[in-house]
Amino acid sequence: MIEIGTAKANKGEVVEGCIEIDHLAGGSNLTIPLTIINGIKEGPCFWINGGIHGDEPEGALACALIKNSISPNILSGSLVLVPVMNVPAMEAAQRGNPLDTFSYDMNRIYPGGKNGYLSERIAFAHKEWMIKNADIEISIHSGGSHSYLAEAIFAGKDNKTQELARAMGEDWELTLYSNVTSKSPMSVMEEIGKPSLTVELGGRSATAPGSFLAVGQKLFKACQNIMRHYKLIEGLPHYPKVRYKGYQQAILAPKSGIFLPKPDVKFLTMMKKNDLLATIIDYNGNTLCELQAPEEGMFFGLRALPNVTVGDWCCFFAIIEGKWEN
Repeated sequence: MIEIGTAKANKGEVVEGCIEIDHLAGGSNLTIPLTIINGIKEGPCFWINGGIHGDEPEGALACALIKNSISPNILSGSLVLVPVMNVPAMEAAQRGNPLDTFSYDMNRIYPGGKNGYLSERIAFAHKEWMIKNADIEISIHSGGSHSYLAEAIFAGKDNKTQELARAMGEDWELTLYSNVTSKSPMSVMEEIGKPSLTVELGGRSATAPGSFLAVGQKLFKACQNIMRHYKLIEGLPHYPKVRYKGYQQAILAPKSGIFLPKPDVKFLTMMKKNDLLATIIDYNGNTLCELQAPEEGMFFGLRALPNVTVGDWCCFFAIIEGKWEN
């Protein structure tokens, strides 16, 4: 039997439950919802997190697609689906918990604290159950309300973690170095020697119903490929032909105005240093400045709104330092 919070799943069972945090003054209970799919055969526990930021519902959609597609009768091991880690933020459709302005970004406060600020208490409770049960873990993110992000993975350099990154499948060719001091779910898993990833896909630029579903389906496909690689389910896994490595750099607006990406610039396509990324024009249509590739690499994140103020984030650029060994 697997027990997480209120959920207790015997072999062959699908059980919904929650991790209880506390009782709020208005009468509601603050919880983290979850589902356990406990396979009929032995195998690893694959833990999938979503919704640590409330404006990133892609993880919740991916968890729903997995829950409705993977039966315990075909599973060797278990799946733990945590579709929304930060319920108050998701209900408010904003990045952080509106009930907690002191630790607003829950992805920067792990391992949390049993007696800390509200978000720290949520992180602590989640962390305790995760490290006790998970063998491999991914946290699903997106560009949220401010941007669209193409397929990108943040991961440690060790072999076990890179195996997990490769298992994401053929669409995931960009794996950037993780920030080991990020205080995220990934960082606490790394500390105990278990493979863990932060994956990015989707955001505000792709929230039309068809596009949003397509993002969820891509994430489902990646999770399914991980299950095949680690033999939770039968089937042949597929892998990227090439995996680029490097680090991200934020490209900021040097002037205020209207941000215009170059029309033929494509996500996840190699560029040379000083290649044109975008221009910024003023309200009268005059060109104020150009934004160029800082080094050889590719861009993978693009802001949603064209209007910018000096210092605003415009896009994420991946500075490529080479290729991972497959």
